Amino acid sequence: MKTFQPIVLMLLVLVAAAPLAAADYPARPIRIIVPFTPGGSTDILARMIGQRLTQAWGQQVVVDNRPGANGVVGAELTAKANPDGHTLLFVAIGHAINPLLQKKMPYDTERDFAPVSLVAILPLILTVHPTVKAGSAQELIALAKSGAKPLNYASGGIGSSQHLATALMGHMAGLKLNHVPYKGGNQGLVDLVAGHVNMMITSTLTVIPHAKAGRLRALAVTTSKRIAALPDLPTISEAALRGYESIAWYGMVAPAGLPSGVLAKLSAETIKATNSADMRNALVKQGAEPVGNTPREFSAFIKSEMTKYARVIKETGVMAE
Repeated sequence: MKTFQPIVLMLLVLVAAAPLAAADYPARPIRIIVPFTPGGSTDILARMIGQRLTQAWGQQVVVDNRPGANGVVGAELTAKANPDGHTLLFVAIGHAINPLLQKKMPYDTERDFAPVSLVAILPLILTVHPTVKAGSAQELIALAKSGAKPLNYASGGIGSSQHLATALMGHMAGLKLNHVPYKGGNQGLVDLVAGHVNMMITSTLTVIPHAKAGRLRALAVTTSKRIAALPDLPTISEAALRGYESIAWYGMVAPAGLPSGVLAKLSAETIKATNSADMRNALVKQGAEPVGNTPREFSAFIKSEMTKYARVIKETGVMAE
């Protein structure tokens, strides 16, 4: 019996300490890794959440941009981090898509991360540079079919929401388009505004200011219904390709092995921040849908997205380049 005494005592200490770990969290500044360049939708939303977590906990929340490989670089860094809740990852749809496109991944998307909460779902906008002679989605498709050279389209990387949304549109319309991937959607948007690429399908969060200023021309939204932020803008489905729909989503995950109490506290505060009146208003004005759900719900959502996009990738023939 004496042999087991130290083990029993150790277990009792660990059990007693578990609630304290959650109560004391966060014990130091928190780093949110954004696996894309600054200024894109993922970065903007991460900073919005980080600001509210700072206000709630009195600990500094710092955004650390680590772009590369459509989020894989930042995700790998997070997967290897200490699972104590002080290193987090703000993910986009590519988090669910990367393992479908890349044969060798440095982590397992389902096993190596603890989902915290889905923060927001965003419509995407089909947009072109003003020099492109198309005033609607239908005219753009006709232009793409008639041109000797394929139109160039920007995206935030292979497997990003921008990439798959445009690949799906091209597949449904029978178009040949030239994909120009960047390390983040904002880099692609900058080149679109500069006229270096012809078109892009990207989130309302980043497009609307440029469209209102006349730097870009918005042609259609990718959702099944029109959005309140741009009520006069038709959907791609109603304007050109019946049945077309594509969205972007963003959420928070942590390294696997996060103590359950810390995960619960982090998730609850993220949900609270997402549904705060000021953040909801800011998101809705940009056409976004604030969500805020539990770790279990977000985990199920990620799995369902992996299943859905496995079909889309097969249908469109999209492969890692």
